[in-house]
Amino acid sequence: AGLSPPSPPLWPYVLYVSADLAVHKKKIEEVENWMRVHSNAAKGGILLLTGPSGCGKTATVQVLSRELGLRAQEWTNPSNLEPYKWRMNGFPCSSQFTQFQEFLLRANKYNCLKMVGDGGTTDRKLILVEDFPNQFYRQPGSLHDILRRFVKTGRCPLVFIVSDSLSGDSSSRFLFPREIQEELGISSISFNPVAPTTMMKVLTRVSTLEAGKSCGRMCVPDQAVLETLCSGSSGDIRSAINSLQFSSLPDTSLEKGLGRVKDRQTSLGKAVSRTNQRKKKSKLTKEQDEEQAIGGKDASLFLFRALGKILHCKRAEAAECDTGPGLPSHLSHHHREALLVDPELVVERSHMSGEFFNLYLHQNYVDFFSQLEDVDRASEYLSDADLLTSDWTSRSTMGHYGSSVATRGLLHSNSQQVSVGFRPLHKPNWLLVNKKHRENCLAAQSLFRSFCLTPVSLQTELLPYLAQLTNPMRNQAQIAFIQDVGQMPLRRLKLETLTDKEPAQLEKDSEEEEEGPAGVAEGPGGVEEGLPASQPQPTTSHGLLEEEDLIIEDYASD
Repeated sequence: AGLSPPSPPLWPYVLYVSADLAVHKKKIEEVENWMRVHSNAAKGGILLLTGPSGCGKTATVQVLSRELGLRAQEWTNPSNLEPYKWRMNGFPCSSQFTQFQEFLLRANKYNCLKMVGDGGTTDRKLILVEDFPNQFYRQPGSLHDILRRFVKTGRCPLVFIVSDSLSGDSSSRFLFPREIQEELGISSISFNPVAPTTMMKVLTRVSTLEAGKSCGRMCVPDQAVLETLCSGSSGDIRSAINSLQFSSLPDTSLEKGLGRVKDRQTSLGKAVSRTNQRKKKSKLTKEQDEEQAIGGKDASLFLFRALGKILHCKRAEAAECDTGPGLPSHLSHHHREALLVDPELVVERSHMSGEFFNLYLHQNYVDFFSQLEDVDRASEYLSDADLLTSDWTSRSTMGHYGSSVATRGLLHSNSQQVSVGFRPLHKPNWLLVNKKHRENCLAAQSLFRSFCLTPVSLQTELLPYLAQLTNPMRNQAQIAFIQDVGQMPLRRLKLETLTDKEPAQLEKDSEEEEEGPAGVAEGPGGVEEGLPASQPQPTTSHGLLEEEDLIIEDYASD
C-alpha cells in the first residue's frame, strides 16, 4: 500500500536506426556489407559474430535486418518442460538437437507466412542463432555436420552470435575452429567492448528520454554518476543501462553510494579547471574501482591489453604528484613519478598466472627500452622473479611475488621511457621450444630405446656423438632424427604474433608436459605408434634396431 508501481525495464532499449547503435561505424559497415551481398546471392553464407557480452552484436543484426528489409528468424532453445521425441506419459517428444536441425533446414527451405503489418518484408529473411543446444558443447562435430548440409542447400544468410569470455574460455574457438571456418567459408567479425565516450552518449540520451516519459518518477543522473556507471560496466552497454535504471530511481541506496563519489569529484572540480580535472581523474581510478556501482561487472583485461598497460605504462606528471620528502642524493637516480596503474591488479585481471605473464613480458620488453643499461637492469629483475618460482613446493605462494617483482622491476628499470608507437606483441618462444622438447623426448625414447638412457641423456650425450660418425645407424628414421637433434641449428625461431583477443591457455600445455612420453604404444612390427607429426616415422620394413634378439635361458645349477 502506498508504493508506486515498478518502472518498466530500460533494456532492451528500442533502436530504430543504425545511428543509435553503440557500435563502431566500421563494424556496422562490415556487417551491413555482408548482409547485402549474401541476402541477394543465390546461396546464403554463414557469418560468425564474436565479442564480449553487451557490445551490440544482436542489436546490430536486428537493426540492419529491419533497414535492409529482412525478417530475422531467431532460434531459441526449447524449455525442459517441452516434450521429447520418444513417448513420455503418452506425449511425443524430440531432443533439442533434432529440433534445431529441423528448424534450420525448414527455415532455409520454406518462406515465412505473410502476416498483417509485415510491410512486405517476408520475401527475404535471415536466420539468427544465439542460443546453442547443450549437445553442441559436448559434441561440436554434430554442429559441423549440420552446417555442411546447410552450406550445400542454403538459400538465406545464417548468422551465429557467440559471446566471448575475457578469461579465455572462448566458445567460438570450440564450436567454430579455424579448420571449419575455412572449410565452410564462414565469415567472422569480432566486436570490441563499447568505448567509454560512446557509452556516455548513449546513457545520456537514454536517461533524458526516459526521464521525460516517467512523469517525475525518474531523475536524470549527473555527469559524475554516469561516468561511474561507465567505468563499472567494462564496456557492457546492457549492464550499464540496467545499472542506470537503478541509479535513476529516487531514494535508493545506490544513488546515495554514488553520491559519495559525486561529492568527492565535485569538490575536486572546484579547485581545478575542466582540462586539469580530466588529468586528475586518473588518480581516482583505483578509488572508484573500490566504490564501484552496484551491478557493475568485474573488470577484466585481454592479455594483449594487459601487456600494453605494463609495457606502455603511463606515469603521473610531476605537478600532479604529492610533494613529499625526496630521496637522498645517493639514491636520486631511483626516483620515478607515480604510476597510473596497479601492476598487481593488471596481472590479476588478465586471468593468467604470474609465471606465464612474466614469459610474455620477457619476450617483448626489449623493444620498449631505449638504454642498454636499463635492459640489463630489467633482465636482472626478470631473473629474480624466475628464481622466486623455481621451487615447485612454494610456487603457488611465491607466484604472486614473482609477478610483482617482474612487472614493477620492468617499470622501474625503464628510466628514460619514450613513446615508441605501436609495436606488435609476440608469443613467448618458450612455447615453441617447450613443445619441441616434448616431441623430441618422445621420439628419442621410442627410436633409441635399446640404449637404456633417459630422453635428456640421449639428446645431450649420445646423439651429438652419433652425429659425428659417418654411418651411425641403418634406420632412416634414426638417421633423420640424429641430423635434426644431434647438431645445433642456426635458424631462428619464427615469432608468432599475439592478437588483441588471444586467450590464455598455457596451463594446458604445462599439463601435457607433465604427462611425458608415457602414452607411447607399440604397433605392429615392433614400431612405436604415437610419434609427433613433426618427427620422422620409422619404416616397417626395418626394425628399430638391426640387432638380433637376445634369448635368455634358465639353467639349472649343478
